[in-house]
Amino acid sequence: MTDTSKAPENCNTMAEVRAGVDATDLALIKLLEIRYGYMRAAARIKETRGAVRDEERKASVIEAAADAAQNAGLPHRDIAEIWDRLVESSIAYELIEWERIRG
Repeated sequence: MTDTSKAPENCNTMAEVRAGVDATDLALIKLLEIRYGYMRAAARIKETRGAVRDEERKASVIEAAADAAQNAGLPHRDIAEIWDRLVESSIAYELIEWERIRG
C-alpha cells in the first residue's frame, strides 16, 4: 500500500480498491526482487549444482507459507500452490544463476 492508497477497510469505491490492489502488486514485486536476490546469493554460495535443489527445504518453505496463510484466515491450500510455483521458479532461477556464475 502506498501513501495514496487506502487500507481495505477504508475503501468505499472500486477505484480505491483497484488503487490498493495495484499498490500491493508493486510491493509484492519489490519483495520478489529481494527474494530472487537471495537466490542469486545462494547460487554464489552453493558449491555444487546438485545442492541447488533441496526437496526437504522446499517442503518446509511451502508448509510454513500454508501455515501462515491459515493463521491469517487466507485460503491456505491456494497459498501452498502459489508457494510451490514460487519455489520451483526460484530453483530454476538459482540454477540459471549457478550456471552463469560458473559459466
